[in-house]
Amino acid sequence: MAAKLVNKKMFTAYSSFSFLSDSGNFLLHLLYPKKVKSLTVIKEVNREGPYLGLLTVSTSEDSAFFATGAFQPHKTHPIIDLSGRRLVGKIHDKKVLYVRCGVGMVNAAAATQQMLDLFDVKGIVHFGVSGNVNDSLSIGDVVIPKQFAHTGIWDWLNLNGTSNLDHVAELNFASYNVPKVRRNSTLEFGKPNIAQSLLWLQTSKHWLQLAANLEPKPVVGLRGATSNTFVDNAAYRNFLVKTFGVSSTDMESSAVTTSSNGFPVIALRGLSDLAGKQSGENAYTKFGSLAAYNAAKAVVQFIKILK
Repeated sequence: MAAKLVNKKMFTAYSSFSFLSDSGNFLLHLLYPKKVKSLTVIKEVNREGPYLGLLTVSTSEDSAFFATGAFQPHKTHPIIDLSGRRLVGKIHDKKVLYVRCGVGMVNAAAATQQMLDLFDVKGIVHFGVSGNVNDSLSIGDVVIPKQFAHTGIWDWLNLNGTSNLDHVAELNFASYNVPKVRRNSTLEFGKPNIAQSLLWLQTSKHWLQLAANLEPKPVVGLRGATSNTFVDNAAYRNFLVKTFGVSSTDMESSAVTTSSNGFPVIALRGLSDLAGKQSGENAYTKFGSLAAYNAAKAVVQFIKILK
């Protein structure tokens, strides 16, 4: 409902352009021709909504999504050029709006917020790859966590330093030096800077229950960690597992979840690597495309059974 209200406000503002003088309309189209065209197309597309918002990250995940062959582009408006490419179409006869946001939490949050602000969207399905920090899981498995923590907010303290802020974890670098030395600095993980004191961001329970029926079976209901860091370090991997009990780590999911603003949201991630536990080269270079494809296939199946 919120998305529709925002849409109405935006299009009310846009409709007011028609009351400008002829010279005003001309100037608007002259200065912002692409923006005016995009807003016009969005208005027309929204008349056919609501849509299911699909959000992925990188070019490899983008390729995996289209490799499924499930996406059917809109006949009239298949592409909307608005801060990047937005694709409109259908999957299993369900109306979808698809975007590749780019790597990192800022990109993911901005793309999610824009999708909800400008389009008639009924929920967000986020997907991509992630690092595996759970020894009971395997590369190629698809995980659908029930909650995510933003594990990238730190206070960097001097040796034996203290902080007045409330923290949920502490990482002392000296514990992970090879060879070990006595002197080092300490990082403390701080709670996310949001209005409500909150560590774990929840995905939608009814969508999780539905996802548990997918075949092949994904791993549903564990925990995930998100930060603007590609984790490829065995010691930090162990820290995440012991401290937060997570099973996967990525760079976008918590940003998408917290930006969903009460709309249904779910994240499907294919495990592409061991987040540093491996010996030698990170497995992402070899298995990243497989993990991305497995996640994309699970998304297509989820859309099929979604009512």
